[in-house]
Amino acid sequence: MDNLGSSTTPVPTEPVKRRSTFGGFLIETLQTVILAVVLYFLIDTVVARVRVENISMEPTLQSGEFVLVNKLAFRIGDIHRGDIIVFHYPQDPSQDYIKRIIGVAGDVVDIHDQTVYVNNQALVEPYLMAEPLYNGEWTVPPNDLFVLGDNRNESSDSHSWGFVPDANVVGRALVIYWPLNELKILDQPVVVKAAN
Repeated sequence: MDNLGSSTTPVPTEPVKRRSTFGGFLIETLQTVILAVVLYFLIDTVVARVRVENISMEPTLQSGEFVLVNKLAFRIGDIHRGDIIVFHYPQDPSQDYIKRIIGVAGDVVDIHDQTVYVNNQALVEPYLMAEPLYNGEWTVPPNDLFVLGDNRNESSDSHSWGFVPDANVVGRALVIYWPLNELKILDQPVVVKAAN
């Protein structure tokens, strides 16, 4: 009697070639390290991490806080009054400062009676530690910025040493990211009061 049921004949299979466990681990580790390095450099070309070192931007920024800075902000966008920027200090480019833009090229900045005026418009500055106790008038040259700290009377800034060349700007401060309880986005306030 013939067996009508299907018979299964084993098909010979080739043995699976396996990498040595150590060799596979080494290659995967190397790939991960290379990817991490590439990502670090890509992120570093777009974002800087800055530690605030002094009190010149109080109460907006406190000493010891860490801030993320958008390095492409002014390469692909415009500079605005009110932006908080990081820049290379003109008198010693090895040092980076963080201040607020008050005047751009062509602006006339006039400080008197504890008020800052830009092009004869009084600034509304709710972020200040205290109103400035100094006076002066400056016309911002082409390709330069006039910057002040929010802690006006405790800040080394344009009122004492002059203008910041556009080329010295590192980028615009975006967010305080450390310590976590101080986490906040640094928005650009509207600083010029409407004309009366």
